[in-house]
Amino acid sequence: MKKLVSILLCLVLSFSMLAGCSKKNDTPTDSQTTENDTQGTTEENAAPTEEATGASTDATAENIQLKLGIWPEDTLTADIELHNGYVKTFNETHPNVEVVPAYYKYATDTFVSLAESGNLPTIFETWYTEPQKLINGGFVADITDILQERGWLDKINPSIRELLSKDGRIYGIPRDGYALGLMINIELFEEAGLVDANGYPIYPKTWTELAETAKKIKDATGQAGFCLLAKDNAGGWHFSNIAWAFGATLTLEENGKFVSNVDTPEAIAAMEYIKSLKWDYDVLTPDPTNEDWGTGFVELGTGAAAMYIGANDAVNQPTQVNGLPAEKLALVALPAGPNGEQYSLSGGTPYMFSKDATPEQINAALDYLEIMGKAPLATDDAIAGMRADAQNRVNNNVPVIPRFPCWIAEDVLAAEAAVAEEFGNVDTNLYKSYFDIIKKEGNLRLEEKGSAQDLYAELTKVLQAVVTDKNADVAALMKTADENYQKLLDETVNK
Repeated sequence: MKKLVSILLCLVLSFSMLAGCSKKNDTPTDSQTTENDTQGTTEENAAPTEEATGASTDATAENIQLKLGIWPEDTLTADIELHNGYVKTFNETHPNVEVVPAYYKYATDTFVSLAESGNLPTIFETWYTEPQKLINGGFVADITDILQERGWLDKINPSIRELLSKDGRIYGIPRDGYALGLMINIELFEEAGLVDANGYPIYPKTWTELAETAKKIKDATGQAGFCLLAKDNAGGWHFSNIAWAFGATLTLEENGKFVSNVDTPEAIAAMEYIKSLKWDYDVLTPDPTNEDWGTGFVELGTGAAAMYIGANDAVNQPTQVNGLPAEKLALVALPAGPNGEQYSLSGGTPYMFSKDATPEQINAALDYLEIMGKAPLATDDAIAGMRADAQNRVNNNVPVIPRFPCWIAEDVLAAEAAVAEEFGNVDTNLYKSYFDIIKKEGNLRLEEKGSAQDLYAELTKVLQAVVTDKNADVAALMKTADENYQKLLDETVNK
């Protein structure tokens, strides 16, 4: 764990070179989704002091309502129990605040209607591809002055702050960051005889090796070697990372305009590779067009697939949510492409606030984040929240590994590293190649510029075609996707 702690600190340097901290889930996204925050037991969470939170205990304070869009989904009962404890602690110093659980999962097709009707939660999570759209649409609150008053403004990683800002004003704060890697079900690797003398999985180092390894697993176990997503935008999101390894860049920027670059030889070669996984190697799950971010973790966690693209912030999905023992999960570096190119798509989750939220509601939400240990503070309450989070992971079969440093306050980074070391519950060698590659200069790569979600949607259409039609013309499909994406760029961002 000491190695991972040092890696966490090294990541600060790596992130300073990024344009963003940039899942879902491995929500998707990490862009598509990022991990559901899993919190811990509350017995160590003392009530925060007025000095620590900036909150008033004046009983005459105006009553307000705080709609928590960050409330856990119904299936995460342990996390809900924890949040109930957080609410109790919170209300000891905020008796005038009514906390309303309002679980919300960001979705591009419903967000605008919720925002325009005034039905957004006070605080909610989105993806790092979205803030500029939400800011430009006037859907989110400017929190610059509030952060300045609290002393939080200069503690945000500058690259992430840029993603959340416009014209010198800031509209959100980071929850976490992620980088995509390759998740492995060690049990299936063991069953296929693909482990070394120390019991570690012999994982693929190139995409060609991935196909070959997946074939060995399929032949030996009857289970899919690899889970490919081809249902929604998550498919295009994952594919973009594979395309980079083949040398592709899917969006260019010329003369201040974004230009689609989808039908290049490199991108076509990457899609031909995907087609081969289905028709030449036959290593995918039965119907990739039914696979989305969540089902991918079901396949991996239940042993129906041996490998799946996932991220550091979603290790709870195959384990806590889908039953894979924590010690049987590995997260390794994504494979390299034909010419040795190797990238990790980097994204993350910001907290943002409804345009209708009052300063009092926003401050209350920020106080709640401190109790959770998600604030840029190393107070006793914040550290208690970090420790509770880690203890809950241990209790609920979730690997405890370092977080990405979205805040640059040294005392916060040191506290997070110490907690990760204290509660470490997995063999760090199962994560070594992942943490080694993402601290390598040039490996972390932000999502494509332009309109990433529109790009992903067009790529997913091609994925669906090549996994359902053995005779699909990949070049023609990519040309159509290129034309469609360019039209969307011109309609939405090239104005």
